[in-house]
Amino acid sequence: MAETPQKGFYRIVTVNTAPERAKRLIGRMVEALKDRYTIIHVDNCETIEEVEPKVKEHQPDVLFCASMWTAEQSTAVFEIARKIRPGIKTHAIPHGLQVERGPDAIVEYLVENVPKLLDEE
Repeated sequence: MAETPQKGFYRIVTVNTAPERAKRLIGRMVEALKDRYTIIHVDNCETIEEVEPKVKEHQPDVLFCASMWTAEQSTAVFEIARKIRPGIKTHAIPHGLQVERGPDAIVEYLVENVPKLLDEE
């Protein structure tokens, strides 16, 4: 298989009430995608209230909501992020995925879906 050239550098902020788990799972995703992208997990928001100041501070390219947030909560988070950084890419991991299928399913989901998100214009 030919080597795929790296497509870019992305700063990610996560919204997850379990920051150590977020760091670990995003780290596994970064490792799996490192031949295609340079991804830095710059911070995690444990509450929705932390989203605005952390997006202002870090100006991330991507914001992920973990699976503990409902669709309504994720939508609210994304609206906050887009007010500060209009072009930010956002993605909500399906609600309940971590509880139902565990951390490996989260990593598998991210490795499958993040390239689609990053490659869209």
